[in-house]
Amino acid sequence: MRMAKDKLHNKVILAEFESSGAILQAACELRDAGYTHFDCHSPFPIHGMNDAMGIKRSSLSVLVGSFALLALGGAFYMQYWMSSVDYRLVISGKPFNSFQAYTPVVFALTVLTAAIVSFVAVLGLSKLPRFNHPTFSSERFARFSDDAFFVSVESDDAKFDEVKTRSFLVSIGAQNIEVLE
Repeated sequence: MRMAKDKLHNKVILAEFESSGAILQAACELRDAGYTHFDCHSPFPIHGMNDAMGIKRSSLSVLVGSFALLALGGAFYMQYWMSSVDYRLVISGKPFNSFQAYTPVVFALTVLTAAIVSFVAVLGLSKLPRFNHPTFSSERFARFSDDAFFVSVESDDAKFDEVKTRSFLVSIGAQNIEVLE
């Protein structure tokens, strides 16, 4: 049983559509039918595709912003501790807590932390790197970056049934349908 389930996870139904309007409509139909693990591939961004697919806003901005604020507070406190508590020196008659001088270090550590968290979070949230996907084995799919529009429905979708999904894609206007493993 375990082997059959693993084999099922590697199956994708790839359907080609004729235009950007057709793929947008297909995404709406798939979402309304209850499909959740599908993707749309087009040679250019299509306005409204995220809403059509039912994709929610990414949590990336909240994650990066939280870590950036944490880094800002940590950098400020680190410099305050070093100059006002741990190693107090009077330099040119300035007060111990001369927070204006903290700006370059606070800024640099905040930006560096935000950049590192952004990089790691984008890789993690998008499940990258993925070196192999069943769609890569399709010769027709190579056209998606030039002049073709595709929808791929993955087998880990709860509504996935090879025969029913295939007939549903035909009913919403798919032209060339391939089952890829």
